[in-house]
Parts: sequence; structure tokens; C-alpha cells
Amino acid sequence: MPELRKDPVVGRWVIIAKERAKRPHDFIIPEEKTKGGFCPLCPGHEYSTPPEVLAYGRPPEAPPNSPGWTVRVVPNKFPALRIEGELWKEGEGIYDKMNGIGAHEVIIETPNHHETLSTMPIDRLVQVFWAYRDRMVDLSRDPRFRYVIIFKNHGRAAGASLEHAHSQLIALPVLPLRMNQELRGTKMYYDYKERCIFCDIVHQELRDGKRVVCENHEFVAICAFAPRQPFEMWIIPKKHHSDFRTIDESQLRALAEIFSEVLKRLDTAIPRCPYNFVLHTAPLREPYLEHYHWHFELLPKLTQIAGFEWGTGFYITPTSPEDAAHFLREIKLSEGGQ
Repeated sequence: MPELRKDPVVGRWVIIAKERAKRPHDFIIPEEKTKGGFCPLCPGHEYSTPPEVLAYGRPPEAPPNSPGWTVRVVPNKFPALRIEGELWKEGEGIYDKMNGIGAHEVIIETPNHHETLSTMPIDRLVQVFWAYRDRMVDLSRDPRFRYVIIFKNHGRAAGASLEHAHSQLIALPVLPLRMNQELRGTKMYYDYKERCIFCDIVHQELRDGKRVVCENHEFVAICAFAPRQPFEMWIIPKKHHSDFRTIDESQLRALAEIFSEVLKRLDTAIPRCPYNFVLHTAPLREPYLEHYHWHFELLPKLTQIAGFEWGTGFYITPTSPEDAAHFLREIKLSEGGQ
């Protein structure tokens, strides 16, 4: 019998189609053909990107926009929004619009063309998350921006247009719909119970254990109770923090460690698995919220969104989160793989 489940934060319903149950080996991911040729993100090709806004790893005497970096952040050459200009809004009858002010940046995660987040050393994964935090802090000084979204598309099926490992950042002059939904849902829960719903999720999942993939002293990784995709995972701080910008050095390293483990387990369970992840954090102008809790959501791209999903807002997934978590927990990582 299929099962309907409701996301406790935003109220979205999903269908767990148990008759279609799939194990990891049932998801066949075709091997992607590498394009080869010129890569604008590789060292030595810095001239082919806009001038960098941040870089780590070079010796102090090295000039900007030269090789020797370990993480590099540049404006997107073809931005969705542009940083130049003043923000204006206007109405057109019942319709509202504004000019496309924002920032769109590319975080080049590694100088090594074939390296991924799951294969890079923890110390350099720490640098990637530092870059996220440092760019958010810098962009939050711009009064035009209300929200910064950080996301990654890994694999062509997940929307990656370049093979070289990178993630993206977009600063927005408005709050995204999904963030409004999360803020509304978490505030309703807090007003009713005087507790953060994500704190309650962490406590219940750690107590039950059946959807926990892994944990460390700062974070827990769980398979979402009402997943939109098979093997959807959330990585959540165990302690209440609403704003990713407040993360400290110890927490950031723990985040890199659990992220590395989650991606290694996913890579082992479903080789070449395409995925998206998104950082969910408080709005720039509301950094300290009792009812909100920052976290990452990681969605493997294993099923197609089609007419039923677009027409209803429901998602259908053939793998229960309890089974997914069990598969991922049972994977034996190699020595030093965690």
C-alpha cells in the first residue's frame, strides 16, 4: 500500500510508492562522457573568468587572478542577476516587477579538474565552506540584498553545465518563496509549542535512529521524513543556530567531515549519482531567529518531475527514507573514509 507523508515544516505532501520500491542498485546512472578541451575554471585559465572576488591558498606575494589557489570565487560570466545599479520596483496593473539587481557568483571548489567534494581532503572541503560563509558576510553588507542562496548542481542530470567541481551563490533583493514557506511554517510551530521545529526534528531523529545516516558532535545527517527524491538527506546542526554566517571554526570542520562522509556513502551506494544541494539559512536582515534553524538539503536526482508533480505539488518517491538510511548506514567506508 502506498503511503502519504506530510513535510512537518512547509506542509508539502509526498507519496511513498512502496510497490515501486527501489534499492540503490536499481538506480542505473549512465556514465557521463567527459567533454575534454578547454576548461575556464582550471588553473592557468584565470583570464577567461571575470576577476575573482575571493581566493584561498596562494602565497601572499602571488598576484590575484593567477594560479596557486585552492578555492577561487568569481562572478558568473553569464549572471542571472547583475550587481550594478539601483533597485527600483514598479507595478503594471495587477503585476509587480523590479529590475534584476543581485549578485551571481561561482565558487570553484578545487583546482583539480576531476576532483569532487567527496574525494577532496577534509582541509580543503573546510575551505569551500569558509568561502560560502565569507561571501555571505560580504554580500550581507549590501542593503539591496535580502537573501543569499548557495547551491550546487553535481552531474549533468542535476543541471551542471561545467564538469569542473563548482557551486554557485545568488544574492537576491527579495525572499524566495521556499524561504517564506519555511519561515511561516517554523513560526507557526514555534508560536504553538514554543520550540524550534528543527530542534525537535533533531531530537526525535536521534532518539528513533531509523532515518539517521550518520552524525558527529555538531551535526546529524538524516533521510528526510517526506522526501521529494529517493535518498534525500538533510544535514542539520544539533544546536540551535538560525544563521550560517555565525558558524565558527570547530563547527565548520565538523560540517566538512559529515558532508564528506554523506557524499562518500552516496557515491558508494549509487555510483555517479547526480545531486543538488542547497543551504537554507535565515534572511540577511533577520539573522537571529528563535524559530528557524539553518541546514543543508541534499537531493539526489534519481526520478523525473512530471505532470503529476507540477500539477499537484506532490512528489512520488519509490524508496522510503527508512530504507534509504539503512542502505547508507550499512556501507563500509574504507580506512580514513569518514
